[in-house]
Amino acid sequence: MLSGLLGLASLPLCAQQAMPASAKGPLVFGAYAQGSFIIAHTPAVRHLAVSHPAGLELNVQRQTNGSEPWHAWYKYPKVGVNFVYYDYRNPVLGRSYASSIYLSKSIVRTARHELNFRIGTGIGLFPVRFNLATNHKNTIVSSRLNAMLQGRLEYDVAVAEHWGLLLGLGLNHYSNGATTKPNFGINLPTLLVGVNYHQQRPFRPLAPAVATVPTTVGTAFLDLSASMGWKQRNESDRRKYLVNSVSIMAGRRINRKSNLVLGLEGFYDRSLAAQLQDTTRAGRYQPDVKKAGLFFGHELLFGRLAFGSHLGFYVYNPYKSNKFYYERLSLKYHVTDRFWGAADLKIHRGAADVVELKIGTTL
Repeated sequence: MLSGLLGLASLPLCAQQAMPASAKGPLVFGAYAQGSFIIAHTPAVRHLAVSHPAGLELNVQRQTNGSEPWHAWYKYPKVGVNFVYYDYRNPVLGRSYASSIYLSKSIVRTARHELNFRIGTGIGLFPVRFNLATNHKNTIVSSRLNAMLQGRLEYDVAVAEHWGLLLGLGLNHYSNGATTKPNFGINLPTLLVGVNYHQQRPFRPLAPAVATVPTTVGTAFLDLSASMGWKQRNESDRRKYLVNSVSIMAGRRINRKSNLVLGLEGFYDRSLAAQLQDTTRAGRYQPDVKKAGLFFGHELLFGRLAFGSHLGFYVYNPYKSNKFYYERLSLKYHVTDRFWGAADLKIHRGAADVVELKIGTTL
């Protein structure tokens, strides 16, 4: 599975023959114990921030080794997949089971020591969740499935030829992106300790290829896309409302790692129409709930994979249901040179608005 994930990230935007098995980097297997506490980031979750969750993580990582040009550009990061279990030690919250893919980038690496920064995203399952009749105190989790975000600093010191002791400090975040309310989410600062088994230590990259600049550096592109997502208005209205958007985005690759982008997009959020009907008296003028925004941003490139961050401003916004600006975080993958898919999180003032599933084409 991990080999396939690494292949997705490393393939360039052109047809390519399969890599020989010898070109694949060595694996690292890890098992870590985790201790946490819950951040009371809003008064609505303060009554739940009293336990000390404990967890276990199992993971496997592929060490990139220079078989693709971007490996060296990022100083040979690791690409991994994990399984994370938490017991929240509180019957209101229960337990969670999650899996994520991640990238671990070395800050310092010697023959015996590694200091890495790791960031990843995935899906978490919460069997125990908010229920107005039976579990109304659970204001943190209201859906079975939640998005998972991880950020972490890890220190690995060699204690034997293939074995390393790992100490880490991280943050785990779970949220459903406003798909279901309440959606205050859960933030878990985490201390972890465990062991890693390295197939190869010290790490030895392949002989570096002649440094080349991608042919797409300095070129412009145009993306067209459409998206859909679902969101719940509030705790009393349990319906899921469809949210759509369309966008046109121009971009330019400015170096090996980055695209700069500028675009225009339109939104149609059906939950706003329901909200407007509840708050406006019959017979009165009702403003248009459709919106249009102008945005700019950056894409960080890892072969076919790109992580995007955008800041947008509404230029058409008759129904002032939110502030005049919004943010978006995006994970985008090029299936071919022309067609791509993405998962986006749209945000208003730090609060999730909707998770969007997007398909697009590059012209």
